[in-house]
Amino acid sequence: MLKIGIIIGSVRKERNAEAVANWMYEFAVNRKDENVVYELVDLKDYKLPFLGEELPENRRKEAEEAIENWSKKMASFDGYIFVAPEYNHAVGGALKNALDYLNAEVNNKAAGFVGYGSLGGTRAHENLRLILGELQVADVRTAVTFSLLTDFENMSEFKPAPYHANNANGMLDQLIAWSKALKTIR
Repeated sequence: MLKIGIIIGSVRKERNAEAVANWMYEFAVNRKDENVVYELVDLKDYKLPFLGEELPENRRKEAEEAIENWSKKMASFDGYIFVAPEYNHAVGGALKNALDYLNAEVNNKAAGFVGYGSLGGTRAHENLRLILGELQVADVRTAVTFSLLTDFENMSEFKPAPYHANNANGMLDQLIAWSKALKTIR
């Protein structure tokens, strides 16, 4: 069985990431890929402190548990789909911080990207490619890119165009193939 985590990479209160991630999850599950299971993982559920942040004594235990739970969850997957909004031409700080807590948990695994922003989150994807390369995560070429201007009504209500299905299928095909291949070397 291949396990793919769909990571909601934003913790903002008024985020669009949850709607985008739910769309990707439903799309992936409805493909009925043989021997593949998908799981949504919301970064908001982990309450990770900033890496290196000095915490007061009363917050340390909670922070250590969050870090351990995040590490275990990410280690449990064979591949990832990062749902990443683009903020200021890059990946959001919360996702970058969360990735900084990982290393061996994600080595020799594969990742695909689903993004949104004025240019579909493509600059966040490019930023993620650099970060994940350092973590020894192989990223696939095809990505799903939603525009805030055309795939969201009033930049908040998610209404994706039907043509995104082609890229979603391509990304999933590549991600499954690479995740299976990399599983053999772990």
